[in-house]
Amino acid sequence: MAAHQACLNIDELRLQARRFLPRGLFEYIDRGTEDETALRRLRDGFDHAELTPRVLVDCADRHTGVTLFGRARPLPFVIAPTAAAGLVRYDGEVLLARAARAAGIPFCVSTQSITSIEAIAEAGAELWFQLYVWRDRSLTHALLDRVAACGVDTLILTVDTAVSPKREYNAHNGFTVPVTPSLRGALDVARHPAWAGGVLLRLLADGGWPGYAHYPPQFRTRITDAAAHDPIRLCDRVSWDDVAELRRRWQGRIILKGLLAPEDARRAAGSGVEAVVVSNHGGRNLDCAPSPLTVLPRIMDAVGDRMTVLADSGVRRGSDAAKLLAAGAAAVLLGRAPLFGLAAGGQAGAEHALAILRDELDRTMALLGCRTVADLRL
Repeated sequence: MAAHQACLNIDELRLQARRFLPRGLFEYIDRGTEDETALRRLRDGFDHAELTPRVLVDCADRHTGVTLFGRARPLPFVIAPTAAAGLVRYDGEVLLARAARAAGIPFCVSTQSITSIEAIAEAGAELWFQLYVWRDRSLTHALLDRVAACGVDTLILTVDTAVSPKREYNAHNGFTVPVTPSLRGALDVARHPAWAGGVLLRLLADGGWPGYAHYPPQFRTRITDAAAHDPIRLCDRVSWDDVAELRRRWQGRIILKGLLAPEDARRAAGSGVEAVVVSNHGGRNLDCAPSPLTVLPRIMDAVGDRMTVLADSGVRRGSDAAKLLAAGAAAVLLGRAPLFGLAAGGQAGAEHALAILRDELDRTMALLGCRTVADLRL
């Protein structure tokens, strides 16, 4: 039996991932920012939230399926965009896309993935695309054309990252973005030979340090000098005017990811976008941000009857997902959990992570007396 198959929950997959990955890369995925208050608040919020069961309910025919954007899906999950997947395993983005396809759920490709949207599309999964607005808007618009040509119809605009957050632990452990080769980093890699041989050496054999596949050719940098060119740096001038411009240019649906204020949700509902993701970026951005679970009811009151509301951040159990769904989310995005599975066992490990969460959600529903996901909200 492969090691990941013996894992009974996401935390056990996390421990497998910790053993496999260099410390710097693992902590980049696993930890938060500054004092990690937001990260702790996520876990505390889930731990203190209660769901009251109804008993003597026939749940034999229950199912975890939902209809999202007019399409029936077997699970209320989406694999969230994560920039590190291609470093966790060789071809990590492709492996996650295949895991998503096997589960019947969408996979959202990151602007900063090291595998191109064209290559990932060959996996046959339903792909969404996450967008960061670059300082040179014409380059952003050209990327949109490229994404649309791959048949993608759902765009997630990340709106909570005007600047890069402060991750002090990565400065201490030697892992920074851009990646800076160092003695500390080399020793870290040497202590993880399975990752070094299975991931790093294969990437180097492909032509050296990988780059960001969605950057324009003239600015396509390697991860060792990621943000060297001003036109493709994160833009701190993104505004509602950019949302309006995207709405004019993008023919598919648009989802704004990273909202926590009901006032922003109301404005989003009036901007022509189809959905929002209530998110604090997994506790990885603003360290004093509230937990999505605590603000979700207010956002549902503000816009729940006008647009689709999704949620993410900190989900480690199927019962965590159930709590977000009970608070009104139409679906839940999963970031770290699939990455832990990917690290632990490649595509099979990512599939195992999704299977764990599916089973836990199903059990939670049965114990609550819920036949459907919609029943969680009653």
